[in-house]
Formats: sequence, structure tokens, C-alpha cells
Amino acid sequence: KINTGVMIEVPAAAITARQIASEVDFLSVGSNDLTQYLLAVDRGNSLVSSLYREFEPAVLVSLKHIINAGHKEGIWVGICGEMAGNPLATALLIGLGMDELSVVPAILPEIKKIIRTLNYADMRQLAQKALGLATGEEIETFLKTQFRKKFPEIPLENKHA
Repeated sequence: KINTGVMIEVPAAAITARQIASEVDFLSVGSNDLTQYLLAVDRGNSLVSSLYREFEPAVLVSLKHIINAGHKEGIWVGICGEMAGNPLATALLIGLGMDELSVVPAILPEIKKIIRTLNYADMRQLAQKALGLATGEEIETFLKTQFRKKFPEIPLENKHA
């Protein structure tokens, strides 16, 4: 048996994730495209690319919705793209319930260190707090503050995505 899955990259797929999840073995979120389409921001257009922000509340709520949909159908949910390989997002994504992070090999040691250092209850609490914040700036500031307390040696810039 070959497992089949669906890449969730557009808002329509995110909204109907439960129906999609009922037909497949896994869901995988394409964070770059999903963020771009949720925010209606062309990340390749220098005139508006500064508005592309992966920690906007709409992105986090959508991710949580997709994760919940997959888990309600008994399947795993993964994520790829820049957000998956962003050390600042690691605890948040796992705290939201993400089962798999697909990252480039160059960033893997940092991501593994974060996962091995933190406990799941703390990551869930961090995610809940982030979901309660009103803006992407507030969420990013909160994540940076928490991250710096635990991992001052890991760079926040994702140079490997």
C-alpha cells in the first residue's frame, strides 16, 4: 500500500482540510504558498513582499485548523517550506500539534536541538499564548523573547530555506 497525501497550499484547501483528510493518509502544508495566498501578498514582488509575514494570526489559525482536521481523521500532518525550517517557529509548530517538519539538512541540527531541549507541554503553552495575540508583530516579538531565553546561540535568521 502506498500512502497518499495532499499538499495544503491554498486557502480553499485549508478551509476544507477535514474533508480532504478523510480521503488521504496524510496532509502536508506548503507554508510558503499558503502564507502568500492567505495574506494576498506576492512574496516575489519587492513592492509588497515586506507584508509577507508567516506569524500573522490568520496563518497560525489556519495551521491549527489544518492540524485539527487531520488529527480528527486520524492522520498525521506535516509542514514544509520556510516556516518549517525557521528555528523561531519550531516550538510553535510542534505546540500547535504539527507531526512532522520537513527541513533542509543544513538546519536540521538546530531544529533537533530545539525539539530535544523543550518539552511538549511547554510548546503547547507557547502555541496557545501565540494564538491569543492580536498581530503578527506581537507574535514574532513573543516568540523571539521566548527563543532567546532558551537558545541564545542559535541564529534567528533562516539562511537555509
